[in-house]
Amino acid sequence: MKVVNVRINGMENPVGFDFETVCVSWKVRETSARRQQNVKIEIALTEDFSELLWTKEGKNLNSAAEKLEFEQSAYTRYYVRVTVTSDEGETAVSKPAYFETGKMDDPWMGKWITTKKEDTFHPLFIKNFEVKKKPASARLYICGLGLFEAKLNGKKIGEEVLTPYYSNYHDEEQYLTFDVMENIKNIDNHTEMQETAENQLAVSLGNGWYKGKFGLNSQSNNFGDTFKLIAELRLIYEDGEIQVIGTDETWNYIGSDVEDDGIYDGEIINHLLWEEKENPAKQAVLIEAEGKLVSRYSLPVMEMEDMPVKEVIHTPAGETVLDFGQNFAGYVTFWNHLPKGSKLIFDHGEILQDGNFYNENYRAAKSQFVYVSDGREELVRPSFTYFGFRYVRVTGWPGEVKAEEFTGKAVYSKMDRTGYMETGHKGVNRLFLNALWGQKSNFVDFPTDCPQRDERLGWTGDAQVFAGTASFNMDTAAFYQKFIHDLRNEQVKYDGILPGVIPVLDPNGPIFSSVWGDIATFLPMVVYEHSGNTEMLRSSYPMMKDWVDKITREDQARGQKYLYDFGNQLGDWLALDGRTEQSMEGGTDAYYIGSNYYAMSVQKTAKAAKILGYHEDKKYYDGLYQKIREAIIREYFTETGRLAIDSQTGYIVALYSGIYREKEAVVAGLKARFYKDCYKLKGGFTGAPILCRVLAENGFEEDAFYFLLQEDYPGWMHCINLGATTIWERWNSVLDDGHLSGTMMNSLNHYSYGSVVEYLYRDVAGLKALEPGFKKALITPLMNGKLKYMHMTYDSAYGEYKVDWEILKNGKVTVDIQVPFGCSAVIGLPFYEGEVMEVEAGSYHYEYRPTEDLRQRYNNKTMFKDMMHDPEAMKVIERVSPMLMYFLSTGNQDYFYESIQSLEKLFYMGFTREIVDNLRTELSKLLDMEEE
Repeated sequence: MKVVNVRINGMENPVGFDFETVCVSWKVRETSARRQQNVKIEIALTEDFSELLWTKEGKNLNSAAEKLEFEQSAYTRYYVRVTVTSDEGETAVSKPAYFETGKMDDPWMGKWITTKKEDTFHPLFIKNFEVKKKPASARLYICGLGLFEAKLNGKKIGEEVLTPYYSNYHDEEQYLTFDVMENIKNIDNHTEMQETAENQLAVSLGNGWYKGKFGLNSQSNNFGDTFKLIAELRLIYEDGEIQVIGTDETWNYIGSDVEDDGIYDGEIINHLLWEEKENPAKQAVLIEAEGKLVSRYSLPVMEMEDMPVKEVIHTPAGETVLDFGQNFAGYVTFWNHLPKGSKLIFDHGEILQDGNFYNENYRAAKSQFVYVSDGREELVRPSFTYFGFRYVRVTGWPGEVKAEEFTGKAVYSKMDRTGYMETGHKGVNRLFLNALWGQKSNFVDFPTDCPQRDERLGWTGDAQVFAGTASFNMDTAAFYQKFIHDLRNEQVKYDGILPGVIPVLDPNGPIFSSVWGDIATFLPMVVYEHSGNTEMLRSSYPMMKDWVDKITREDQARGQKYLYDFGNQLGDWLALDGRTEQSMEGGTDAYYIGSNYYAMSVQKTAKAAKILGYHEDKKYYDGLYQKIREAIIREYFTETGRLAIDSQTGYIVALYSGIYREKEAVVAGLKARFYKDCYKLKGGFTGAPILCRVLAENGFEEDAFYFLLQEDYPGWMHCINLGATTIWERWNSVLDDGHLSGTMMNSLNHYSYGSVVEYLYRDVAGLKALEPGFKKALITPLMNGKLKYMHMTYDSAYGEYKVDWEILKNGKVTVDIQVPFGCSAVIGLPFYEGEVMEVEAGSYHYEYRPTEDLRQRYNNKTMFKDMMHDPEAMKVIERVSPMLMYFLSTGNQDYFYESIQSLEKLFYMGFTREIVDNLRTELSKLLDMEEE
């Protein structure tokens, strides 16, 4: 038995974070025991716990999030230890974890400094100082705007990049805390016979989001137009003396070798920039700051993975291009050994066009890294930018470009990976990876729409639909808390509007739209479901409440219809049933969508109020929900229950929200709509992300698998067959001939449609939370012969769930399920005649013969178009129904989209009951996995 993964507010050993409430979590592994008998949490000032501060003990302490209630002090490291005793008498003690406070309310001794007005170059601020004795502690508290990179005695401080991250700097600026003990020179480790050790702290600054190009119009200086730095190096000596080296007029600066940088344009490092210019040290200038300095709340952004070059391509245009084989966000590094004067240019792109380098879909983003060598040997990487790319065009490299000379660095926020998945279908496996890489690429401090073009903004609709998938893939609780913090900061400025995109840089104000704004209620509930942390939900509740109250006030101002049928809504963005397939606006009534999401947001707010014990709020929002529901039914449904919004997304939203007169009428309407649409997917950012999930959970299991596995355009497998390694913004981002469909708004790394992966976790693997944090789970897998098997692991807030199912060659199936320590599950097996079972922690194995032969290649709903490349199936059709074979062979597309089931209604064309039954019988004999 082991107690592991001790986390503080979802983070491993956080230093310098802003914690109003501190919660500890842990997991128990490697035990046959089923539940905890006792837990003890200890907090101490020392790692050996000799200076114990606080203890909490009991049987029912919550391992997903137990609140720690004690008074914190500034500049203090607190050690945390968890001891668990199981119901079988085992006892295990965790390794000490810790968290460390920052400055808290202690006043800053350091002052904001900048350069002289005429010095517009990128500065390098320098402070030389002496250390006379051995420190017991050394911490650097620092904020540099736009971005900073700090070095102490020539060594980079920390492993984080793009610090201090994105904020609305008008309101606040994060300072970061670094432990720099290893970087300090002191008399004990100084080699020369001196009474003091000379040290140098150097900080270079870049433009970043703060003053570089940023926003939909790529405007500059959104938050400021001046480089700024504030820092304190705080040394505590072994004798208790404290020395603080703070930024002030005694600091100097020179011009750095960064000639230019930008989030969109890239970076120029020019080591010859000052070769023929004077670059004297100048005295720093004091400056006032606009925002408020706050302790950090951003997770570390780091170089998380090394990406090798898969191939060096020499294009028809004579270019040399590095192909990393995977679209990702980050940059390229290499070891410089080039002679002085060498100039290298690295251009980044997502796709080749006619075999040549191409990045016109990046629009105004230059996306270029330039390096000018002065002959020094060094590891080269940009400091103040990142790129989204798969391909890199290399210009200026002398001699042969070799793959091993370059390494890509995938950059994203540091989070624990929690979800793993593999099936017997290569396309589904690739889809899972594509969504995962979309998440990695767009989780660079805050969730963005894309990592490559002149945007990279916090679009809330994208984040809302993807949150469920993201939270299965990774432990996102702390990451999303930062985003919720940013969202709330914007919301309070706009009377409750949760903006469609942050930051709000449009002078006309925020986008006020459903689905996008509904992240205010959807995201906190997703975080709660996956984290089990009530305190996080409590901190998000004002955001939830203000959003639905804002809609209600706007509705009241026009007479209160209890509908969200006003404003400039984004609707089913980029759906294929709009005026054209390239239209941004889909064909589903945006006000119908808005009203349904208004209802769901009110319902979620009521649920949160119940969880948090806000009884009056719960009563109010329950009543409001019923009125909205009645208004939607009155406005959008006929008296017989038919939905007036005849679109795929219209029906899907009705089933998702649960708002309708008669479910059977909605189901019938959806079936008819699919038939009219020739079973072609039509949904956009609202409909497509939830399509398969809603189908699977409302009796359309086979249809869900069909849309998942459909290889024709449009669909997930179609994109993969065209070479996608991430999720595309549009279903037709790339045409069948390999060309981009357009450049105005066309990203190949947008994760919205990757939200379908939540369906793979929730429905195909079958894992759903019955209690927050998956303390209790419902496990009801779905099986499909084309997948053959599913292996899924999800490391929940309480521990690791596993669901493995496989269809055997003899026709039987096996299901293996693991339930983590302290948890329970309700298990419903697919195609099984036995009863539903409720089990405790442990491993469970089932083997049985399903009620249907899952090896069958085709079933009642399989369309004939999906049989046309199968010679065996076509022989059956030709033998049983020559007329059907004639229609198919002559290209009558109406019959391509018929199935055995739908032929029954075409009796007037000669498809008799006997023909249909014979087709059903003969085609069912075709098996994908016959027993050897």
